[in-house]
Amino acid sequence: MKSLKEAILYEKKEKNIVSCNLCSHRCNIDESGFGICGVRQNIKGTLYTHVYGQVIAANIDPIEKKPLFHMLPGSLSYSIATIGCNFHCGFCQNWQISQAKLTKGLGAIEMTAEEVVKKAKLAGCQSISYTYTEPTIFFEFALDAMKLAKKNNIYNIFVTNGFMTAECLEKACPFLSAANVDLKAFSEDFYKKVCGARLAPVLESIRLMRKFGIWVEVTTLVVPGMNDSENELKEIARFIAGVDKNIPWHVSRFRPDYKITDLPATPLSKLSQAAKLGREAGLRYVYIGNVAEEANTYCYSCNELLVRRSGFSVLENKLKNAHCPKCGNIIDGLAL
Repeated sequence: MKSLKEAILYEKKEKNIVSCNLCSHRCNIDESGFGICGVRQNIKGTLYTHVYGQVIAANIDPIEKKPLFHMLPGSLSYSIATIGCNFHCGFCQNWQISQAKLTKGLGAIEMTAEEVVKKAKLAGCQSISYTYTEPTIFFEFALDAMKLAKKNNIYNIFVTNGFMTAECLEKACPFLSAANVDLKAFSEDFYKKVCGARLAPVLESIRLMRKFGIWVEVTTLVVPGMNDSENELKEIARFIAGVDKNIPWHVSRFRPDYKITDLPATPLSKLSQAAKLGREAGLRYVYIGNVAEEANTYCYSCNELLVRRSGFSVLENKLKNAHCPKCGNIIDGLAL
């Protein structure tokens, strides 16, 4: 089976048990068993990934779709995923592939890391995004692609739930340029009940990414009645500002999907409130996502309109080598 490849970041234990150290679940997996992600299996005391090179989605996306607004504005990003995820969120927008089972035969395309980089170059993409599902769970393949991409002067991006271990981030650090991290809530109870995970490791990943010099933007899907209280939104904003006030925060509109179809879409007033709270917490760049508004970038010093967007399209970019042309202020980001 070509997709079967020995995993990295795991330990062999007694009685053929293995401990996976890739994500913060740190699953102890009995022989023949799978990790929570559903794609890493213990076979006779050795941990294997079933999804190496098994690409379920490959698209050419605007980088703004990740969303990354402070990196290569208006550029294209070659975006890939395999099936599987280490979270089980009821509002997942890509549940058809993130929650897919290996036995379903969804028609993945076999690709090598070399082919991923080649396709990115042919499409004129300046970056490769490991996205749609959680890139941590196909890390072996992503890491090989990232190494080649860097050699070819292509940036690497993770769109992630942030639940990877410090060991995983240390391996990724030399090759990972940027990440958009989903900070889904600021409650351990929410993470446990809704995602089947924990909040603390996500917060630590955000801190570590900035410490390692990875450009970070944060997204919070604001779900009515679940994570949208003023206090919780304030706590999220304060945490991000405490790590780095230059981290852009995308507060995104929830729309009913997957298992959560009985809630309304997030009111625009609630998103505006979240954006206001973010700015009050000291964040320099706050955006409202999944709506047509609030996608522009302004200078935090003089309020000059710098990047004008419509949806995922950049209509105008006034930045001059990452500087505001009006006041000369430096705008934070990567390759602006």
